[in-house]
Amino acid sequence: MELRDTDRALVQAATAVAKLRCRSQRHTGASAARTADGRVFSGVNVQHDSGDTCAELVVIGAAATQGVTELETIVSVTDRGRAVVGPCDRCRRVLTAYFPALRVIVGESDDLRILPIEELLG
Repeated sequence: MELRDTDRALVQAATAVAKLRCRSQRHTGASAARTADGRVFSGVNVQHDSGDTCAELVVIGAAATQGVTELETIVSVTDRGRAVVGPCDRCRRVLTAYFPALRVIVGESDDLRILPIEELLG
């Protein structure tokens, strides 16, 4: 699938959050997700000795607090927005279960593309 301007803006949103908030070992990645009506939710991962929570799961919770039940597109970036990364195996399973039609932005920064979440399941 080809990237739209709204997809590029979503990458920029995740990158902005990462640059602003991912400055320690507690927070090393950020995600941003968009609903079909254009609302954007973002979050950062939470690392702790007792276990980690990925940014994608934080985004699901943030969206749920606003009554959102469907996300259209999601993207994740590493600390300070250095690279776009795909969701880990656990997050792929959760995202697929919650949002089976979700689109995920992946790839190198100069070659980003969108894949349906089910194509990321291995």
